[in-house]
Amino acid sequence: MGRMVSFRYPPQRIISLVPSQTELLFDLGLDKEIVGITHFCIHPSQKVNAISKIGGTKRFKFDVIESLEPDLIIGNKEENYKDGIEYLIKKFPVWMSDVKSLQQAVDMINSLGNLTQRNKKAREIIDQIHLGFQNLEKRTFKRVLYFIWRRPYMAAGQDTFINEMLTYCGFYNGLPEKSRYPELTEDQIRDLNPDLILLSSEPFPFGEKHITEFKSICPEVEIRIVNGQFFSWYGSRLQYAPQYFEQLQRSVLA
Repeated sequence: MGRMVSFRYPPQRIISLVPSQTELLFDLGLDKEIVGITHFCIHPSQKVNAISKIGGTKRFKFDVIESLEPDLIIGNKEENYKDGIEYLIKKFPVWMSDVKSLQQAVDMINSLGNLTQRNKKAREIIDQIHLGFQNLEKRTFKRVLYFIWRRPYMAAGQDTFINEMLTYCGFYNGLPEKSRYPELTEDQIRDLNPDLILLSSEPFPFGEKHITEFKSICPEVEIRIVNGQFFSWYGSRLQYAPQYFEQLQRSVLA
């Protein structure tokens, strides 16, 4: 973001504003340093309950953040909101990531390892991610629409981290628009005529009941509910994404 961030090294009081990066910080072994997380930070489940909650990813509780006296706040350009970040920057060191590709995710993990003096553990996580994605068979056999929201219907476009994960999964994004998360009408969905529709478990919690809804729009199209964390979490959870993608490939081809 073109800013110089100065902070006490290594940081002793860290606030994370992003669920996937929160999980990464725990996996780096920073249990004692993490003092604040969002309500949406759910992993690791056995550890997050005991940590102070600073609000949501797009609505911070500034009084709670100030009371925690962080020496480093970690956020993300897409998942957090500009006004909130700009307010925090005036008072605290705020380091931001911007992740749209697997390589940028790896770079982020490496950077957080450097920032927190956990270089060795970060390297181990990166090696596992590389190994998994290198062994993942690369093929394109389905043109898909990946939905993240309902009312209005919103799908993941080309310039997104989700799009890159779809590619690794062996899918081709059926959205030609340059918009990152375009809104689609029922007629537009029909006209796009995808081979497969994927309904993500997050941020909107699509469930089995929504398959019927999409079947009324595209009766001949295969529709699946997928675990959105493996398509949109760009931290240490990427270690397990290739295995999930392989299982999804096999089930779609079956």
